[in-house]
Amino acid sequence: MRYARPLQQVIDELSRLPGIGPKSAQRLAFFLLRRNPAEVRALGEAIALLPDTIQRCRQCFNYAETELCPVCADPGRDRSLLCVVAEAADLMALERANEFRGLYHVLGGLLSPLAGVGPDDLTIPQLMERLHELQPREIIIATPPSVEGDATAEYLRQILAAEGIQHITRPALGLPVGAELDYADQVTLIRALQGRREM
Repeated sequence: MRYARPLQQVIDELSRLPGIGPKSAQRLAFFLLRRNPAEVRALGEAIALLPDTIQRCRQCFNYAETELCPVCADPGRDRSLLCVVAEAADLMALERANEFRGLYHVLGGLLSPLAGVGPDDLTIPQLMERLHELQPREIIIATPPSVEGDATAEYLRQILAAEGIQHITRPALGLPVGAELDYADQVTLIRALQGRREM
């Protein structure tokens, strides 16, 4: 059974979102129907404005309202530190930690030969241009700990080393706070041991 056309259209559109299947889309649509109409309109207007009000930062490729994102526009950031991330969401996660005060570069994805994603499909050429301008003392490659993330990090390490960059780092990976060794998988334990530091 299909619902009334406007409701079915909302369900169909919501189910296109990542992680939202038909059942979740249906639940969300019914939730919206129960909300105050003004709230639903505000949500719709905010979504409709996205394509016209958000762009990529011309320097780091984060999302921004203007030519520069808030990080690149901040004169207080340490321009000798550059952290390379896969997606803008990764940048936001690092910013929430409130520890890193350098600049970022968003690749826009990860290398994936099987999916046909090569270096020119990411912002790697733009990263290399920025290096000549910034000449950072350290580059942190903060790609995710996955097959594609590790392959992208290794590719970047090689081309950065070829450019004469001396200090290339990767965040330590390992055990989360409160985790028990007995429940950690082998890869997590190996990375925790490899990322150990002096106490």
